[in-house]
Parts: sequence; structure tokens; C-alpha cells
Amino acid sequence: MKIAMVGAGNAGCAVAADLTLKGHELTLIKTSHAMHDDNFDYLVENNGKMTLNEFGEIKTAYISKVTRDLSQIRGNEVVIIFIQTNFHEQLIQRLAEYFEDGQIVLINPGYLSTAYMLKHCGGKNLIIAEAESSFIDGRIMEPGFFRVGFRNVRNPIGIFPTARKAEAIAKLDQLDERFVYLNSVVEAALHNPNLVVHTVGSVMSIPRIEYSGGEFCMYHEAYTRANPSTWKILDALDAEKMNVLEKLGFDRIPYVEACKYRNSLDDAMDAKEVFLNYAEMPTRAKGPTKVDSRYISEDVPQGLVMLEALGKALGVDTPICTALIEIASAALGRSMRAEGRTPERLGVENIQKILKDCGK
Repeated sequence: MKIAMVGAGNAGCAVAADLTLKGHELTLIKTSHAMHDDNFDYLVENNGKMTLNEFGEIKTAYISKVTRDLSQIRGNEVVIIFIQTNFHEQLIQRLAEYFEDGQIVLINPGYLSTAYMLKHCGGKNLIIAEAESSFIDGRIMEPGFFRVGFRNVRNPIGIFPTARKAEAIAKLDQLDERFVYLNSVVEAALHNPNLVVHTVGSVMSIPRIEYSGGEFCMYHEAYTRANPSTWKILDALDAEKMNVLEKLGFDRIPYVEACKYRNSLDDAMDAKEVFLNYAEMPTRAKGPTKVDSRYISEDVPQGLVMLEALGKALGVDTPICTALIEIASAALGRSMRAEGRTPERLGVENIQKILKDCGK
């Protein structure tokens, strides 16, 4: 299958290499000069060579095409958007003229960017898919070399419009990325694990992040078996998220259960234990290494601000969510709400269209 990967950061490069190894023809497109330019230059100069080290198993892929030309999404059956969610709307606006009828656009993670697709590409006959989280976790360790830290055993995604779900499944299953299919992109948006894990773990660790000088590892320090208070905050935020999901007509699924579903095939294992085992893995990368990092500057405005705004529109109280937004805004010296996703920015009519599509 011909696939365009839009975004050449950690996840984009890893999944592009992984799909190449599975026999697909990949076009990897870099969208900015913000980071990973040295890796991108290496790929350009070495015929798209990207090596994955997955717990000692070394595999090398040669990605078919590496470019900065956004128009190269044309002619591909699937377009995967794999960039920080802060920049989704701007990127979708830039890509709008190049999308072609019949394409599947898979956004990972989504955070309800289906609304931005409807806002800027509503006239095109597209299938939109949103994923909860990255299929492969890890880091580019040096140009052309990616160390895999974890691979999901299931990758839940939502499809819009639901009338074309069977068509989407027939194509997306060819990617062999362990997809399971949700009832709506709304579920994928609100079950993004970073909405609760990154925000609580990083906001509540701001002094430690600064003091450590780049040595902080959120999973090893904020989420240990000896940190019950951190878990109480996470559980309280997760309850607010489930209250919003329930008010929208979706099932109440706790974070730890969603995590277990993505990360473990052992049905008998305790859900929280699955997460703690994941957090304790020695392959967990250090981070965040600074306060103004994606753990806060992405997941607070794109996740928590959206959750708070949906709660307000639905009459659902979200005091923990609000408190974390306020603390993050104070720490960074700027308003997270001014940068965030709100029904107005996403388009109330687009959200209504998404909810109506799945019968809500």
C-alpha cells in the first residue's frame, strides 16, 4: 500500500520504518525545522535508511521517499499525521489543497482533530481516523537509529464517518498495526493517555523537573508504587474525564483499564499493575527535561483545555482539570486556554456533526 507519513519526529520515523519493513511504500514528509533536522538530513543522504533496535533485535528499513514537499501526500491511499497536536490545525490548513477524495487520513494522536478536518477539508470525500496513542514508543538515539521502548498490543482507533467504517477497516487492517475499532473518534480523543498521565505527572513534578537538570524520568519518579498521592490526583482527573464521556453518551472506562487494553493481553492481570509494570520498564526515556515541554505545553492546552471546555458546555464540573490548567499557566507564564482546544476553535457545528454521526 502507498502511505504518506506526515511528521518526521520520533514516532513518525519509527512507524514509517516499521511499515516499510512490512512491505508498504512510504513517503516520509517533514513539516518543519523545529527539531530532528539532523536525523532528517541523514535519511535524505542515506536513501531513507532507518534502523530500529527493538530490545536487541536490529532491523533496517529504507523508506522509499523522504521529502519536505507536502504535495507528496497525493497519490497515497493512507495519509498518517504524526506531529504534535498543537500544530494540527495549521498543518491541516496547509495540507487541505492536496488531500484527494477517497483517502484515509489517520491522525495520531487525534485529540478530536476530526473537527479541524471538517472545518478545513469538509468539501472532500475523506475517511478520518483518530488513534489514542502512538503505536511504537521510543526515541531517536542518533541520526538514523531508533530505540524501541514499547509497542502496543492493541491500537484503538475511531472512524469518521461511521457509515464508512467497514471500508476503513478493510484498508487499515492491511497495515498490520494491531488496530481495534472504537465507536467514535470522540472516544479516541478522550482516551488519549497523555491527557491524564502526562499532565498530572509533569505538572505535579515541576520543581523536580527544574532541579534535576535533565535527569527527571516521569514514569520512574512520578508514577511509582510509593506515590499514592499522585495516583489520587490522576484518579480524580480521570473521573472528571469519565463524567464528560458519560454525559456525551459513551461508556465510563477508567484510564487504567484503557491502558491495560492497549498494553496487555493478560486479561487476568490487575489493570493498575499493567501500568506500573509499564512505568517501571528500564527503557522508559528521560523526560520531561524542562517545564516548557510537550508533556505540559501540548497536553494541557490540547487535552485538558478541551476537556474543561467540553465539561463546561455539558454542565460537568472539572475542578482538578481546571486546577492543573491554572498551575501550568502560572508556571509557563502564559495562558494555556489561549493556546487550547475549545468548542469554538474546533467548531461547535463540527463537534455536533461528529456526535450525530455516532448517534449521540
